Amino acid sequence: MYKNSRGRPGVVLAAASVAQFLFAMDMALMNVALPDVRVSLGFAPVDLSWVVHAYALTFGGFLLLGGRLCDLYGRRRLFVAGLAAFALFSLLGGLAQAPWQLVAARAGQGLGAAAAAPAALSLITTTFAEGRERVRALGVWSAMNAVGGALGVIAGGLLAEYAGWRWVMLVNLPIVAVALALVPAGVASDARRTRRERLDAPGAVLATAGIGLLVFGVVRTERLGWTSATTLGTLAAAAVLIAGFVLTEARTGAPLVRLGLLRNRWVAGANVLIFLAAAGQFAAFYFVSLYMQQVLGMGAATTGAAFLPFTAGVVAGTVIATRVGSARSPRTSLIPGALLAAAGLGWFSMISPDGGFVADVLGPSTLTSVGLGMCLAPLAAASSMGVGPHEAGMASGLLNSSRQLGGCVGLAALATVAAWATEDPGSAASLNDGYALALTVGAGIFLVAAAVAVALPRRGPAAAAPPEPLENRLEGTRS
Repeated sequence: MYKNSRGRPGVVLAAASVAQFLFAMDMALMNVALPDVRVSLGFAPVDLSWVVHAYALTFGGFLLLGGRLCDLYGRRRLFVAGLAAFALFSLLGGLAQAPWQLVAARAGQGLGAAAAAPAALSLITTTFAEGRERVRALGVWSAMNAVGGALGVIAGGLLAEYAGWRWVMLVNLPIVAVALALVPAGVASDARRTRRERLDAPGAVLATAGIGLLVFGVVRTERLGWTSATTLGTLAAAAVLIAGFVLTEARTGAPLVRLGLLRNRWVAGANVLIFLAAAGQFAAFYFVSLYMQQVLGMGAATTGAAFLPFTAGVVAGTVIATRVGSARSPRTSLIPGALLAAAGLGWFSMISPDGGFVADVLGPSTLTSVGLGMCLAPLAAASSMGVGPHEAGMASGLLNSSRQLGGCVGLAALATVAAWATEDPGSAASLNDGYALALTVGAGIFLVAAAVAVALPRRGPAAAAPPEPLENRLEGTRS
């Protein structure tokens, strides 16, 4: 394991927050630029979605591996290497001359993000002490995620219109440079390991293949549907691989994810909650954006600007969560936050074809965003409660994987719900009905999240102690 000093907390938080801002902004940037990408590189309509799916596959599939590599080889090393890879593939994507080149670059970006994202979160959880200090730091980190997503929508439209879609990729380079410049200023170096541990290679292969195949099957439901033989076969194969991963982890002495970690009710509860929250959050962004453009007739730039109050609400929610929940159990903010988000999506579900921005967007946006903000920072804190520093990367990779899967599965499922309720895709009124039903289901997801939050412990556990070395356990067995 590593012996690592805390470094300079303010610099660590700044570097991790800039990285999180980058990853959130990049996803929004590319989504906005897709129409220009299709025309410029000659994408077939059926293949264009792979610009998004390639990133989702590698990012989601390699997060668990990235988190464990942080514990084994150093958080700072993985943070720097992941950001450097993200920058390199952003450059290659910006220079792409053919569709396959851009798709490959997006897959490479996902690999870089899968290394840097869990490293950034574990840097925060190992630098800031559990309790008020950590919740405040994670509040800033969560707020930067929201700001990055909102500014990405606006910047994507402006860059695509006035500078060209390639700048959607190239704009990542100066942001990565800022994050990397902060590393030597205050992120502590990774000391040499005092105990050699091996990587769980079989577990890494099974987890990466299983999660990647799950994401692959889900993202294709938009075209194939949930009941097609291809979809069912893909999801069944993913389930077999994931089951094999669980069996492997139960038997190995150096697991990729220690199953005992999930016996920690905070860790297990936080991962269930982030899965649900991500599903609801993606629904809010996706369907409200479509409502403003396809039903109300707002332009892309205007739609992006309309999300600024949403961003402000998330920031306000994180501030509330930091002040209310930092000295108490995270559930103090999680329960009202989930209920507030459910109320906001319930309000959203009353949208109408002749609605207006103030009543149908601004009002429910305020409730939903504040509720989300009250959930996100406490969930990040809860996922590390009782987790020792030697497993911080493991816990971070697990949380990020749950977030990615929740957003992917939730959005695909709710898109199916919306399509089922849309009788005439060419009619604004019919589209409105589909979006409204999907948002209603989204509200229900947050009600389930509130119920899960109620079941969390009232108090957090003490920090976990490092596990006994494997050789000691084997010696005890022989005696």
